[in-house]
Amino acid sequence: MSPTEAGRDLSVLTYNVLSPAHADWPARRKVITAGLADLDPDVLLLQEVAEDLVDRHHAWHSQRSADGVGAALYSRWPIVAVHEQDLRVTSRVDLPWSAVVVAEIGAPFGTLLVAHHKPTWHLGYALERELQAVAAARFIEKQAFERDVHVILAGDFDDPPESSSIRFWTGRQSLDGLSVAYRDATDGQLTFTPENPLVTAGEMALEEGRRIDYVMVRCGVHGPTLRTVGARRVFDRPVDGVWPSDHFGVFAEFAVAPGGP
Repeated sequence: MSPTEAGRDLSVLTYNVLSPAHADWPARRKVITAGLADLDPDVLLLQEVAEDLVDRHHAWHSQRSADGVGAALYSRWPIVAVHEQDLRVTSRVDLPWSAVVVAEIGAPFGTLLVAHHKPTWHLGYALERELQAVAAARFIEKQAFERDVHVILAGDFDDPPESSSIRFWTGRQSLDGLSVAYRDATDGQLTFTPENPLVTAGEMALEEGRRIDYVMVRCGVHGPTLRTVGARRVFDRPVDGVWPSDHFGVFAEFAVAPGGP
């Protein structure tokens, strides 16, 4: 079934797959690749990935950790241009691939900008995530300024909805003299939670559960340019006893809003 027949123009999946150094990567990789093939999103954003898991047009974050782990964006349609902003905003940010990558995609319904945002993950680093959100937002606005484009913002934001950085992204507060508005398409379910045994088996054994993975749509003064058709949590159960990652993925579907951007 084509996107148009399915009542939507665009599907987006963001998923932190957990570094191959953790758990049983060969078994997890098998589950993940099968799941990606089944979901078949138009745009795919992966974090903590060390290899291409799909055969698509791609845009990797330019920097990776010493073990080769980083973040990558994949598109069904050609990627026309790629822009990147480093987000190592203070000396405390030690993740080499902390950056926002904006891919310009030639979608059938018009130009689509997809911003793959990766701030720092550390608890207690709200200041850094605020600075990173502002830097990323300014960079995205620079790419979208006075252009007839749709903008998707997605990734592992490492902050819950009530945090200052997510409040900023969703237009509920300003930071550093700047305000933006993105419509959160996520369905509200937790994406990093102890219901997944890989969470309690990892470095955050006392984790209580948070929603930290998002897919958002940039708004104009009258609202978003894409209508959310649906959003759901995916990769949220084991397959033959194998949990694919310590995160759950977010799969969102959109239709072009009447009147355009």
